[in-house]
Amino acid sequence: MPDPMNPADLWPVPPGSAPHDAEPQRWVWAAMEPPERRIRMRELGAWVDWLRTTFELHNTITYCWYRHSAVVEHLTALYTGWIRTYAAEQEPGRELAEADWINTLHAFTPRLQLAACATGTHQEPPMKVPPPARSAEDFDLYLALSEATTAPPAHPAAAELHRRATELNAPL
Repeated sequence: MPDPMNPADLWPVPPGSAPHDAEPQRWVWAAMEPPERRIRMRELGAWVDWLRTTFELHNTITYCWYRHSAVVEHLTALYTGWIRTYAAEQEPGRELAEADWINTLHAFTPRLQLAACATGTHQEPPMKVPPPARSAEDFDLYLALSEATTAPPAHPAAAELHRRATELNAPL
């Protein structure tokens, strides 16, 4: 019987994928087929429920988190990092990986808060402002003509690198 406090017990295995001991995959929501996207969103949802309870984030992560793409992306990053930290093989030099993950969680916490939805009533994200007319053409023109995109390569520290190379190669 799955333990609701252990998200690993709730992880579904997407159709056609290997069991949980396989290498964790990167999650790019837009690149997933809709059935996989729904399975992964349920997986993320189970983990978010665990996260909210375990770290007492129930007043930070609103119940409508899944309706806010920025929050979904942040939680996805936290979740995939959590999987690599807690479920993958320990890499040399990563002895504090768990503490690092918890520090990352605390750094992300302000980005998970939705003041507009904090009262328990979902507020739609603001409408996207349409791009101005000709913005795509202006961007293409910038790419074609701007010094930032057309100047020959030059390392900012080229003179210093040359000086150091000259000192190293100086005759004795």
